[in-house]
Amino acid sequence: MNVALIAYLVGVIIGLWRTDGTPLMRCGLALLWPVGPAAFLGTIAVLLAASLVAFPAVGAVAAVGALVWWLIST
Repeated sequence: MNVALIAYLVGVIIGLWRTDGTPLMRCGLALLWPVGPAAFLGTIAVLLAASLVAFPAVGAVAAVGALVWWLIST
C-alpha cells in the first residue's frame, strides 16, 4: 500500500509541476491521473472477454491457460 501511495503522490507532484494550464486544470489532472491506466486495463479486459466469445479457439486456449495456472498455484 505504501508503494502505491508513493507512486500516486509522485504522479500528483509531477502533474502539478509539469502540466500547462490553469491552476484548477492542473489540480484536476494531478488528482485524476490514475484514471487513465485504470481505463486502459478496463478496455483490455473488455476486449479480451469479447475475443473469447468471437473466437472460440482463443477462449479454449485461455481456459486451458487459466486451468494450468490454477493447478500450478494450488
